[in-house]
Amino acid sequence: MKNPIGIISMQYIRPFTNAALPYLKKTRELGFDFIELLVPEPEDDLDPAEVRRICEGEGLGIVLAARVNLQRSIASEDAANRKGGVDYLKFCVEAADKVGATIIGGPLYGEPLVFAGRPPFSWSAEQIATRAQRTIDGLAEVAPIAAAAGKVFAFESLNRFETDIANTTSQAIAVVDAVNSPGLGVMLDTFHMNMEERSIPDAIRAAGSRLVHFQANENHRGFPGTGNMDWTAICRALHQVGYAGPVSLEPFRREDDRVGLPIAHWRAPHENEDDKLRAGLGLIRSALALAEVTH
Repeated sequence: MKNPIGIISMQYIRPFTNAALPYLKKTRELGFDFIELLVPEPEDDLDPAEVRRICEGEGLGIVLAARVNLQRSIASEDAANRKGGVDYLKFCVEAADKVGATIIGGPLYGEPLVFAGRPPFSWSAEQIATRAQRTIDGLAEVAPIAAAAGKVFAFESLNRFETDIANTTSQAIAVVDAVNSPGLGVMLDTFHMNMEERSIPDAIRAAGSRLVHFQANENHRGFPGTGNMDWTAICRALHQVGYAGPVSLEPFRREDDRVGLPIAHWRAPHENEDDKLRAGLGLIRSALALAEVTH
């Protein structure tokens, strides 16, 4: 399997500004095929044209991760927030065009829990159905726009502590099938799947050809190989469904076990991680290669 393997920019620094542009060259030097960037905001000190120029020069691909929130929520009870969600996803298509990306991934529905300080409500059956339909309707509006621009939205389900819209692969499949557009596919992240799926390989096989983006993360967001993930079985499932798309690594859970540490929050690296990143990349690349020759 010749899947491109990439690293998320938050591995190095956040926010990713013009001052961080040297990390693009570093990403290629480490052996990665692409970088996953947060969708640049209009107020960010980041020049999309320069990002594209450097990446094209380095032969480095780009995948974008949407930055949705309660004000950018196509599932919201609030009409203004729903419009904000649709407008933002349209903006993401434009941003992808500027930096030369094809895939825009993430929890596109925009209903965060813990990171927005919002508790999980006990919605009624009618409210649940309405929120699901709003999600489908919002994506049905923007997916054709993405497809027309040669882009695809990658719909990600998150664990139960981060959203109450889509937590499982089956839920992501239901939304993608309901929208039924080439501008929308499924995105899977093994960190979340480890909590919510009965079987990660079975979930991958269920997603099948819908899968357009994959994030290979350990159960504790450490470097690949330091957790409990069965990468052989996971990569074999990817091979079985013929997945040839990008595989992102997000090992930004640092090796720091101080009592009272807010593990859920991003933290800057406190050491040179180059050797660990190369080793993690090598492990995933090897597991993907092994999947081709074993059954």
